[in-house]
Amino acid sequence: MNQELKTNKSIAKRSFEETDVEDGFSILMFKNDENAVQYVAKEIDNTFLQFHFCIKGSTKFVFNQGRYTLDIHEENSLLLYNPQRELPIDLQVDPNSWIVSVLISIKKFHGLFSQEADYISFLSEDNKDKKYYKDGVISPSMAIVLNQLINFNLNQSIKPLYFKGKGYELLSLYFNRSEDANIEQCPFLVDETNVIKIRKAKDIIVSRMAEPPSLQELADEIGLSLKKLKEGFKQIYGDSVFSFLFDYKMEVARKLLEAGNDNVNEVGHKVGYSTSSHFIAAFKKKYGTTPKKYVMSLG
Repeated sequence: MNQELKTNKSIAKRSFEETDVEDGFSILMFKNDENAVQYVAKEIDNTFLQFHFCIKGSTKFVFNQGRYTLDIHEENSLLLYNPQRELPIDLQVDPNSWIVSVLISIKKFHGLFSQEADYISFLSEDNKDKKYYKDGVISPSMAIVLNQLINFNLNQSIKPLYFKGKGYELLSLYFNRSEDANIEQCPFLVDETNVIKIRKAKDIIVSRMAEPPSLQELADEIGLSLKKLKEGFKQIYGDSVFSFLFDYKMEVARKLLEAGNDNVNEVGHKVGYSTSSHFIAAFKKKYGTTPKKYVMSLG
């Protein structure tokens, strides 16, 4: 087993990239573009929080020398923290899979939320010595930041600064989601039926992004009042319905442009813009550059 792990580490180093943002805060990236599983291992002491984000494909976390495994799939996240024992990273990264991990010391993390410790459930006094595990879905806003990190192609001299900004942005977006708030502050979420309806609303607007229903039509379709749709969507996804949809459409557009199979007009049409000028304006609003310039920057 030890010999195998040692071999796995040597394989992993080819696709393992670590950026130290600052003391007690680092970002790891694993890109397996091969057709075989790659193994990645890293020792982590018990003073660190681990945030893992699977951008593409799937990855298996291995614990206790293989006695227990946990899968994380595309567009899902995993938060791990155990102050009572070390949780080394031991991954089996599937072919054509990408994962971004953020490691931050509990001391530094406490400093970020010192005034709002009760908002983050595992920072409360009652939970400070307890282990914490949470899986979740990557929001469109988070997906944008994660893709910006893994596709970084700016001058290497600004990389630490860029990663620092994006790392904190990612954590902000992660904890902006209301499921991390005290349940008493979010009475809506107590009703699981309503949560299912809101998730259905998200699926509807995503599947019909080119011609989405109006808010009232959406509320009628899922069987909630307009008020509960608006409040519930904001609580679960941290954004209004159409802001969420805008982010999603721009992310889809960006991926289509990267794939290179469609021109700007075709991409705009696929994500619901009848004229290319409206699509170009929307894309520039989101990314600060035009679709054409973005494609050119990909080299």
